[in-house]
Amino acid sequence: MKLHILGAARQVTGSMFLLETGGHRLLIDCGLIQGPASEEARNRERFPFDPASLDAVVLTHAHLDHSGRLPLLVRAGFRGPVHTHPASADLAAILLQDAAMLAERDALLENRKRERKGQKPVEPLTTRREAEAVLKQFRSHEYQTASEILPGVLLTLHDAGHILGSAIVELELRDDRRTRRLVFSGDLGHRDAPILRDPTRLRKADLVVMESTYGDRRHRRWPDTVREMGEIFTEASEGGGNILIPTFAIGRAQELLYLFQQHVRDWGLDRWAIFLDSPMAIEATEVYTRHWRLHDEEAARRRRRNGNVFALPNLRLTRTAPQSMAINRIRSGAVILAGSGMCEGGRIRHHFKHNLWREQCHVVFTGFQAMGTLGRRLVDGARQVKLWGETIRVAARIHTVGGLSAHADRQELLDWYRAFRGNPPLVLVHGEPAAQTTLAAALAERFGIRARIPAEGEVIDLDNLGGELP
Repeated sequence: MKLHILGAARQVTGSMFLLETGGHRLLIDCGLIQGPASEEARNRERFPFDPASLDAVVLTHAHLDHSGRLPLLVRAGFRGPVHTHPASADLAAILLQDAAMLAERDALLENRKRERKGQKPVEPLTTRREAEAVLKQFRSHEYQTASEILPGVLLTLHDAGHILGSAIVELELRDDRRTRRLVFSGDLGHRDAPILRDPTRLRKADLVVMESTYGDRRHRRWPDTVREMGEIFTEASEGGGNILIPTFAIGRAQELLYLFQQHVRDWGLDRWAIFLDSPMAIEATEVYTRHWRLHDEEAARRRRRNGNVFALPNLRLTRTAPQSMAINRIRSGAVILAGSGMCEGGRIRHHFKHNLWREQCHVVFTGFQAMGTLGRRLVDGARQVKLWGETIRVAARIHTVGGLSAHADRQELLDWYRAFRGNPPLVLVHGEPAAQTTLAAALAERFGIRARIPAEGEVIDLDNLGGELP
């Protein structure tokens, strides 16, 4: 039994782990590497294994840094099942098809330039046909239901509380010599977050592979976060201008709409025109509404009382490009939720062009911004940015509201690991080195263990697990 660390190693994105057991090969996640162009170019590299040799894939959740290279597996010969939660399957259908559409468009635009220069054309990273093909290979599993997905491989998904359908993956591996229980945290949700339940705590594991995105910090308390959001709206209302919120279409958009409905009067939101300017986020919100049984108790009560927990009388859903362009004629009084969440593409960049240089405007970041992204540069205090070759002055007020993160913070990661009996060996993934080093030190202090922080390509021998990993 061997576990190959093939992605999300000492970085947040690109989740991919290859498990070899009993003559079978199982891939956990197959995510896009996201960030600067030099990193994203790695998505075109060949897989470090033969995709046709895979027996199956398990997908923790739909975000592209966990699912985005699945269509490339199909291109390279993978024909097996992809096991995931039904809600993840619904959200992956939205994300993968949208990503493929954008990839085809980008390739078309690039090839027009190349044709004029007499250069060879490029292929899109993925195509809609490949996305449709892999979606047909999805197999759904409800939470807390054990399924033998391969001989000697028992899969159980548990609620991770990160986005709708997100799963902690528990794998029980059996062969002639031994049984091993592996737990992959996937992305763990922030405790007491709106809409979703808290991450499930497990008791038994022989090896835990845990995310560490926020391993070096604590989130603000929810009451403080709610107060901070209200203060931003008050300040913006007094000064005029618009509020731009770069929004992840899956999870963050729904959380914000839910909070907007809850605080519509005390935040003064009834005085604003609110735009959900993202066709993908609109579709995802419909999925969140359809899977209401996955919501937490508070959201269930609000649904019984109010009906749709995402509805607002002044909410406008802008699906088309002309509708989005019309927003930029509004000089004051608009709250604009638009993708992409890290500002690397999407409609938010167009809204930046019209608002970022205006002192009256505000930009509110409510999620993690990876190194090398436009969002990270703005959070780090950039005074100028380039958009389509034009230098834009950053005069808008930049806010970072960390309490809305969809990831567990350091204390929540420690608490989640604490639930396991016997302090099993631990591997840290999905984190930048500083966050991982800080979390590893806290784990050593609290539990006396030495967590492993693997580099990409490292192999863990599951037949020789002690109390610590080498």
